[in-house]
Amino acid sequence: MKQIVLFVLFAALLCWLMFSPIYKHVVIMRQAILQQEVDYLLETGASGAKGYIDAAMLAEARQRLADRGFDGAGVAFAVTTTSGVSGTNPAAPVLRGTGIRLVATYPYDRLFEIDRLVGIAPPPAGGRMQAIGMKMSEYVPQ
Repeated sequence: MKQIVLFVLFAALLCWLMFSPIYKHVVIMRQAILQQEVDYLLETGASGAKGYIDAAMLAEARQRLADRGFDGAGVAFAVTTTSGVSGTNPAAPVLRGTGIRLVATYPYDRLFEIDRLVGIAPPPAGGRMQAIGMKMSEYVPQ
């Protein structure tokens, strides 16, 4: 009986050790892609030509993320500025020297469920990974 219990425990541990690196790499890649998209949006949105990140740019970002395997509807963006003005209004761009902050979040999608086998609690059901960036606007009215 001890041999059977030992075999089951060893098999469970072996399975966890084999598959653990795989899903952790998925999390790392998703986080990196999300951060890359935030950096790209800030680079284009805070440029001297725009000074804002509008809904159309966010929709394009969702599409780019969907092309890379994300669920586009699951991505949430929040745009704020250091001065409190709207950073999403093309009619009133954020002026030079004001920071535009962008936060993108995406759900973990039960990636950590395998951790339950060894007693590690996964993130809460509503847990989301996030990527954050801030860039000073370079927009100067003409």
